Amino acid sequence: MKIIVGVKRVLDYNVKARVKADKSGIELANVKMSMNPFDEIAVEEALRIKEAGNADEVIAVSIGSSQSQETIRTALAMGADRGILIETDELLEPLAIAKLFKHLVEKEEPGLVVLGKQAIDDDANQTGQMLSALTGMSQATFASKVEFDGDHLKVTREVDAGLESIKVAMPAIVTADLRLNEPRYAKLPNIMKAKKKPLEVIAVADTGVDVSSGLSVVEVNEPPKREAGVIVKSVAELVDKLRNEAKVI
Repeated sequence: MKIIVGVKRVLDYNVKARVKADKSGIELANVKMSMNPFDEIAVEEALRIKEAGNADEVIAVSIGSSQSQETIRTALAMGADRGILIETDELLEPLAIAKLFKHLVEKEEPGLVVLGKQAIDDDANQTGQMLSALTGMSQATFASKVEFDGDHLKVTREVDAGLESIKVAMPAIVTADLRLNEPRYAKLPNIMKAKKKPLEVIAVADTGVDVSSGLSVVEVNEPPKREAGVIVKSVAELVDKLRNEAKVI
């Protein structure tokens, strides 16, 4: 069985995002980029499934600029077998991403697709669900535990009310939540080996997929700065401020 795992190049979570001067988006020039944290968890889960003998090959897939090859190489250094980059400099919406993954699913015929539940740059949380709708594959989102049960998967999902356990038929799409696992660090020998692993680059135009979007970003602004708090000396003063200044009581 093949596993396709998605990896996205995003602004590193330790870097404070800055809005461009023209408010057209986030400034990405000369800043640290890294693999989306939820995608790291997805890669780790795919590798554990393979190491347990439930898969033969893990394919790391990224959709983006040529620099996304670095992100794929990181996945290869973690243990993925080969990589595929669908190269484009356009900013694609989740539906376009899902369509491109569908193209690869039809080409590679994986038994399992593992994605991060969302990317930390747009927090869309849409690609896995859209891919399921496009392909007809079963979906198990927000997974915090994945177990094999014959030709089915038993997945524990994190939901608002707590934990939900479901069973889905394979082939399936799983989106990884934060508590699914702890991703491994790539060791130096594996980083060197990753440079020799196959990485296929496909131009987005060569896929034949329509990635046009009806959405456009009008303006991006930083969130308003939070006002400083006020220290009060007594409960009576607090109640007075809540009643007369904040007008919440």
